[in-house]
Amino acid sequence: MSLPYSQYLSINKLSSVFANTSASYKFYWFLAILELVEEGSTQIDKQRIFARMISNSWYTVNYFHISFGKQDLIQEAVKAILRIENLKINENRSIINSVLENTQEIETLKLLNHFDKNVPHWFISSWFSGNRSEIYFLSQNFDHGCIYRLDKDYIEINPIWISYLKMNSKILKDFCFWNLSLFLQKRNPNVPDIPNKISKSLARNSLIKQTNEYWKLVFNELGTIDCVFTNNRLLFDEKKYALDHFVPHAFVSHDLIWNLIPIDKKFNLFKSDKLPPLDRYFDKFYTLQKTAFEIVKSYNSKNKYLEEYLSIFPDLDGGFNYLRYKETIQPLITIASNNGFSYMKD
Repeated sequence: MSLPYSQYLSINKLSSVFANTSASYKFYWFLAILELVEEGSTQIDKQRIFARMISNSWYTVNYFHISFGKQDLIQEAVKAILRIENLKINENRSIINSVLENTQEIETLKLLNHFDKNVPHWFISSWFSGNRSEIYFLSQNFDHGCIYRLDKDYIEINPIWISYLKMNSKILKDFCFWNLSLFLQKRNPNVPDIPNKISKSLARNSLIKQTNEYWKLVFNELGTIDCVFTNNRLLFDEKKYALDHFVPHAFVSHDLIWNLIPIDKKFNLFKSDKLPPLDRYFDKFYTLQKTAFEIVKSYNSKNKYLEEYLSIFPDLDGGFNYLRYKETIQPLITIASNNGFSYMKD
C-alpha cells in the first residue's frame, strides 16, 4: 500500500517510518496526530497525543484481548489506566481522551510520559540522524522538510505538511491500520479478523434478521427452546431471550448462525464475553444447533443462513457431524482463553 504522492514533500521518508517496528507506538502516535490535525490543531500538546494513543488502542486491548507482544508497553498502560482512572472497558473514546488530557493522577501521567522517551523523536528519525537531543535540535527549523518540530511539551506540525495531512487523512489512516494489522497479526497468528479489532468501535450489528428469518422458524416448530445454560424454557413471543454468541463476539468478530443460539436474557448479561466450558455446554449447544438446522432446512432448504454452516460442513447433505463441529469450536475457545478471555463461573 502506497501513500499519496506529493512533489513538494518527502513522502518516501514518511513511508519508511513503519519499515522497522518492534512496538505499536509509531502507528498509534501517527493516528493520534492525524485525528488532531483533522480537528484543526497544528501545535499539539504531547499529552493530548498520548491520550489518543491510549484511547485508540483501548478496545483492542480491553475488549478484544489482542496481544501486543512483550516489548510493547501500550497494553500494560491501557490495562493500568483502566484501573487507575476507574474507567469502563466500553468507555466512550471522547471520555477517555478528556480524562487523560486532564488527569492529575501521578501514576497515569507516568504511564503517558513513558511514550515521550522515544516515540516523538524516533518517528522523525527518517529525516535526521542522531540521538534524541540532536533530533530535537535539528527539527526546530523544520530541516529537510520534516513533518513536525519538537518541543519539550508539544509538537508543531510543519505548515507545508498540513494540507497534505488533511486532504489525505483517510488514506493515511488506512495505511496506518494496514501496517498495524500486519504487526499485530504476527503476534496473534490464530486470532481471527485482526483488522476489525483495531479500527472498529464496540458497536455490533443487529441480530434481528437472524432471529426472525432463522430462529423464529425453530420456535414455531418446537413451541419453546430450552436455554443451554440455565435450562429455562424460552418462548418467542415473551422476548425473554437474547440471541447470543456461544464463542464471544469479541473474539470471533462475526455473526455467523453456527455460533448463535437463543439464551435466557438475564443470563446473557451475566455471561457477557465469558467462555463456556465445553465439557458442560457443548453437547447441549450442538444438539440445539443440529435440531435448528434440520428444522430450517426442512422448512426452506434455500434459507440463506444454512450456507453459513459450509465453513464447518463442506457438504450440507452429509450430516451434522458432531466431531467436526467440536473441532471447529474447541480451538476457538482455547485460543480465546490463551488471549485473556475468562471462563464462565457458577
